[in-house]
Amino acid sequence: MFFMSIPLSFLESSANTLLGFLKDTPVFLVMAFFIVWVSCWLPIVAILAITLNWQIHKSLQPEQKIPLLVSLYLLVPLILWGFQWLKLGSFPDYGLVGKVSIFGSLFLGFGLGVFSLAMVFFGQICAGWCYLEKSHVKLIPSNLLTISLVALFVGGIEELVFRGFLLTKLEQNYSIWLAAIISSSIFAVLHLVWEQKETLPQLPGLWLMGMVLVLARLADGNNLGIAWGLHTGWVWAIATIDTAELITYTDKVSAWVTGINKKPLAGLTGIICILATGGALSLIK
Repeated sequence: MFFMSIPLSFLESSANTLLGFLKDTPVFLVMAFFIVWVSCWLPIVAILAITLNWQIHKSLQPEQKIPLLVSLYLLVPLILWGFQWLKLGSFPDYGLVGKVSIFGSLFLGFGLGVFSLAMVFFGQICAGWCYLEKSHVKLIPSNLLTISLVALFVGGIEELVFRGFLLTKLEQNYSIWLAAIISSSIFAVLHLVWEQKETLPQLPGLWLMGMVLVLARLADGNNLGIAWGLHTGWVWAIATIDTAELITYTDKVSAWVTGINKKPLAGLTGIICILATGGALSLIK
């Protein structure tokens, strides 16, 4: 028993030293998070790839992408719960507070996100750059629940990771805006995991979107409610438009204006939408 106590005490001491190191060096904790996240996901990817008959060299179809995305994102709360158990951070630290007020912030952000995109497409329709497929509006109800749940889930997890955990930890070493620049850059680049060709033109817009979502967290008293709602609103609106094929472009102006590959974030109007939203958020105190 004496000899067994030596390695056990050594392991306990080493574990405490490692935890202390991670607490004192947030950058390494961030790296540890992403390593654990990917390591836990890869076995699931292997199983899903076989089940879904996914070939890596081919683009993902929606029915293939959703299970992969959901499996990846479901791991986030589990990992962060583990970090909380190890006293490496908590959900309130990341802006996810268990208060009723978060629902008000969530609805405010959602409304702002949907309204901002509605104004973009309304302006484009008035300018004759696109038109609404009125006969397709009837397709919205059949997909409404699914799109709403996915948008709420994706928006919540991405905000928890990038404007919650990542921004909070980086802010311990850097100024808030340097932390925002770094977290927004990681946020933008990681979208390349899903689609490279369509995502590349969107990288500047995704980065700017990340910066505005940081502003949303600050406007909400460092909570994630408005940012979560805003992100959800944007995802919900775009997914609804794409799924029901509500918008048809007339090609009267360059795709650089309306959005390359029909992606608003890859066009001037989408960038203006993000900037205008940032301006609106700056008025919220």
